[in-house]
Amino acid sequence: MAPELARLPGGDGAIAADEGATIERLIAEGKHRDALGLCARRFALPLGRLCMAFTGSQAESEELVQETLLAAFDAFPQYRGEGSVRAWLFGIARRICGRHAEIKARRQERLRLVHDTGRARDAADIALERERAVRARAALAKLKPSEREAVILRFEGELSFRELAAACGVDEAAARKRVSRALARLRADLGEE
Repeated sequence: MAPELARLPGGDGAIAADEGATIERLIAEGKHRDALGLCARRFALPLGRLCMAFTGSQAESEELVQETLLAAFDAFPQYRGEGSVRAWLFGIARRICGRHAEIKARRQERLRLVHDTGRARDAADIALERERAVRARAALAKLKPSEREAVILRFEGELSFRELAAACGVDEAAARKRVSRALARLRADLGEE
């Protein structure tokens, strides 16, 4: 660890005025790992609070903080020192959180569209559908990994047998056989549903 890191106070959360300068110096000297360590120690909590405000989820915010720090590490060689390191990190976090929110909103919209296309359902229909889904997932879990992969790529990924063969690294006949075996096992496990 760099000597300048050892001199800095560790647990009070206060950001000393010279720490930004220390981080900038470490970046300029090419000591990116040390700069990242100092950024993580000093800014992880405030970045976490920002990400938590965007997501409302502790787990998601922790992932986004890690993503922010990794993006900062990758961007250290291009760091120009305009503004403070803190502002720069928060800018990265804001963009990452925004992208995360867009992806999450699109995913939820797609799910809503899928669920809204059917007729109005009662609780019994929903319960039956969930039970079938649980049984289907359990049956898929019992398949060999190669067969599970083949059937999922074939029907969820909508791959042709030729595309499936290329994706799995086998010939087309082997891809057809994997799907056929998987379907036979699924039928046996699930009955005639």
